[in-house]
Amino acid sequence: MAAQFLDTAVSFDLYAGEPGRDGDQRFEITADGKVFFRLKAPNAKTVEIDQFGTKTPLERVSDEMWEGTVDLGRGFKYFFLKIDGADVLDPYLPIGYGCCRPMHFVDVPVPGEEDWDELDGVPHGGVTRLYIPSSVTGKHEICLVWTPASYDPANKTYPVLYLQHGYGENETGWVHQGHVGRIADRLIADGKMQDMIIVMCNGMMRIPGQEARGRGLFPEVLLADVIPFIEAHFPVKTDKWSRAMAGLSMGSYQTSTTTLTHPELFGYAGLFSGFLSFPRAPETHLAILDTPEKFNASFRVFYRAMGTEDQFFSSFLHDDEILKDKPVNVIRKTFPGGHDWSVWRRSIRDFLPMLFRD
Repeated sequence: MAAQFLDTAVSFDLYAGEPGRDGDQRFEITADGKVFFRLKAPNAKTVEIDQFGTKTPLERVSDEMWEGTVDLGRGFKYFFLKIDGADVLDPYLPIGYGCCRPMHFVDVPVPGEEDWDELDGVPHGGVTRLYIPSSVTGKHEICLVWTPASYDPANKTYPVLYLQHGYGENETGWVHQGHVGRIADRLIADGKMQDMIIVMCNGMMRIPGQEARGRGLFPEVLLADVIPFIEAHFPVKTDKWSRAMAGLSMGSYQTSTTTLTHPELFGYAGLFSGFLSFPRAPETHLAILDTPEKFNASFRVFYRAMGTEDQFFSSFLHDDEILKDKPVNVIRKTFPGGHDWSVWRRSIRDFLPMLFRD
C-alpha cells in the first residue's frame, strides 16, 4: 500500500504539478527508510536538505534538476530546504507547522508501529475547529476537538482530555504530527481505551504588550474560557475524575502548573518529554508534593514519559530528584528517541488506555 501523506498543510494529497512546466519533481521514502529528493532549482548554486544544522547537499543532475538521498531518521522529521542558503518552501514536499513557522517534514515508517494509526479496518472519529471567545486575551482563540467514531451527543456523556502541544507549534500539532485521532481510533477499536473527547488548543497565545506572561497565559485561558465553553457546548461529564490534562514539552509544563495547582479539577495528568519544574520559573505548584496523601488522593494517574536521547534529559533527572524522597504515586516511562514526535506518539499511545477507568 502506497504511503498516504495525510498531514500536508493545504491538501490531503501532495501537489501533483504540471509535468510540462514543473518537470519530474518528487520525493520517495526508500525501502531502507531514507528519503530520495528530486527538485527543480534552475538558477541555484546549491540545494541542501538541512536537519537543524546537519546539511546534506543535493547534486545537480541537469540544468534544472537536483537529486539526492538523505537519511533523516525514522518517524516524523522536520527539515529545511535551503537554496543558496535561503529557506524555501516547495510545493512538492509535505508542509506542516513547527518551530514557529510552516516547515517541511517527512514521516518515515517506524518498524513495529505500522498499524498504530492505519486507516483501514477501523471506524474513525472526527475533528472540529472551534473559535472560543476569551475573557483573558480579549479575542477568539482556536481549539480543535476530536470526537470518537461512536460519538452520540444525544444519548451519552463523555470524559475530556485537554491535550497540549509544545513550543513553536499550534493546535494542529497533535492531529497532524501526533496522529492522536488515528491512534485513538485504533485503541478504541481494539478495546484498549475508553471513549472520550480530546480538546487541543493553541498554547502559544499572547496579549500584545504583555509578552512576559508567555507560557503562563494558556492555563489562565484554559480555566477561565476553554473548559466552560467545552462544558457548555459538548455532552461532557464535569467531575474531576472525568477530566484529564496532558502535554508535551512546553505543554507538559503547562500541564504541571495547571493540574498541581488545581487538583480539585483534574484527576489525571500526563507529562511527555515532561517538565515537572522549569529552570528560572516559579515552583509554587510543587507544594502539593509536600503532602503526599493529598497528591495520591488527587490523581488516579500522574504520568511522566521521556526519550532516552532527549536534549533536556538533565532537567528530567532534576525532576527525579524532586520526587525521590516523596512517597507520591507517579508513573515514569522512557522510550527510545529524542525530543521529538517519535517519543510523543509512543507516550500518548501508552497514556490513553490509562484514562477514565475506575
